[in-house]
Amino acid sequence: MLPESSLAAFIQSLPKTETHLHIEGALPFELLQRARPGFSRPPDSWAPDFKFRDFAHFEQELIGMAISWYTSPERYHEAAKIVFARHVAQNVKYVETSFASGVIELLGLDGYEILAAIRAAVPVGLEVRVFLGIHHTGAGPKMRPVLEDALGWPELAGIDLHGPEDQPLESWTAEYWAAAHRAGKYTKAHAGEFMGADFVRRVLNELQPHRLEHGVRAAENVALVDELAHSRVALDICPISNHKLMPGITLANHPIRQLFDAGVKVTVSTDDPISFGNALTDEYEALAYHCGFTRKELVQLARNGFEVALMPAAQKNPWLDQLDAVIAAP
Repeated sequence: MLPESSLAAFIQSLPKTETHLHIEGALPFELLQRARPGFSRPPDSWAPDFKFRDFAHFEQELIGMAISWYTSPERYHEAAKIVFARHVAQNVKYVETSFASGVIELLGLDGYEILAAIRAAVPVGLEVRVFLGIHHTGAGPKMRPVLEDALGWPELAGIDLHGPEDQPLESWTAEYWAAAHRAGKYTKAHAGEFMGADFVRRVLNELQPHRLEHGVRAAENVALVDELAHSRVALDICPISNHKLMPGITLANHPIRQLFDAGVKVTVSTDDPISFGNALTDEYEALAYHCGFTRKELVQLARNGFEVALMPAAQKNPWLDQLDAVIAAP
């Protein structure tokens, strides 16, 4: 194992991607303090061994913090500028982030204006793709016209299914995901975080997403793991999030090790840093210290992120070449 300072420097040197990030969950703490001065210190959930009671506990806390700040497109823009600057400081070259349709509905905001505000915050040198995150029950009468309109927004990269997995997949979901495919949008879905392999398989069959967010409980079914490895459906995994949220999962026993070894394409991201107190470099360090990932395996994780990135080959190849050179080094 490298000394801590050497490992940190090595991880910092790698060009990286972040492909599973909720912009509301990435709220910079200093902006939360501006909105709610009573936050004199970070949330208790930033403690390394903190465990949320359940998803409802996490969601209630996160929503309370998020809607304190995200009340206008201008505030999305201000937050996104800070979030993206911190990615650049960590040598991140590509980011996929989502904004929540639930906030649009709750606060009566204009989704297209939020999308434009986030896009306008992207600094030179960072590639960003923005997704609309839609709750399992997020297609009510008020939101259905917004969702239909969103498929025509040129700047929207795609859609992502959010929310508690134990809520049923409503009939509109598969229809909307199919419509998104026809519209040329990239599709994702959260699955395999709280519900098991059967739910992962159902999401794959019914929605046919290009990629899964989390997906770690797929490891409970050997046949499904084999299918994922051969189909090359990637899993955007957030180890620290899973450590603090998933019952029975810690960094020491995290299924990412099993999935990676089985040939499943996995990437590494942070999910909701305002809830977990994590940065992308922390995720890589955690995998090295707790899951035994070697330097070359960390490079492969970074490489996976660029392989799934929604960029032309001419853009991603220089970063892939740089990572390949590290892998090839003695």
